[in-house]
Amino acid sequence: MNDIWDSLINCSLFKGVSKEQITTHMGSIEYQTVMYKKNDVIAIEGDDAPSLGIIISGSVEIQKLYASGKIITIERLGQGDIFGEVIIFSQMGRYPSTIVSSENSQILFIPKSEMLKLCSINIHVLNNFMALLSDKILMLNKKLRNLSFETIRQKVSSFIIDEYKRQKSNPIKFNISRKEMADYLGIQRPSLSRELIHMKEENLIDFDKHYIKIKDMEALEGYLYS
Repeated sequence: MNDIWDSLINCSLFKGVSKEQITTHMGSIEYQTVMYKKNDVIAIEGDDAPSLGIIISGSVEIQKLYASGKIITIERLGQGDIFGEVIIFSQMGRYPSTIVSSENSQILFIPKSEMLKLCSINIHVLNNFMALLSDKILMLNKKLRNLSFETIRQKVSSFIIDEYKRQKSNPIKFNISRKEMADYLGIQRPSLSRELIHMKEENLIDFDKHYIKIKDMEALEGYLYS
């Protein structure tokens, strides 16, 4: 049980809440923990989403499955991350994507009614939950903005600049694969690789397998408004 509380301390939903408070609050609500093996399907697109999920251990992938059989990984989540926070209070109430366990994982599920109770018990939890929803909206706005760009260079430049602002570091560490980046930007992986090489040749960036270094920020920003 201590493993669960330790994981929840690192969860953004419980930011500013002590381990003792978490233990007390969780003892006053109903929740469920479920173990999943690698490649187990946690939820299929279109399934009812009555609960918020918190990853206690392991990791999961948010995937989009197409009729052609193509599978795109939209996002990868790890220990302490949350999924379903927007859906459980939406009128749709169904998963918009498929969720798969990418390794042996333990997920804690809190039903909608119990989330309301938890938010009423502790103001920090309520504030954190509202922050999560706001961050999700901002993230979706970023994705829509990326989709609105007409060129691959605009999409790549926007992604690099956003990561620079998020990480506050140059070079920028790559936490996703090139394929995941291509899927996120809605372009083909070979097209992404070619564009990165062209940008390196033009001395805009430098990169290796794990890092990208911005060499001309002004030029990258210029592409977003060209």
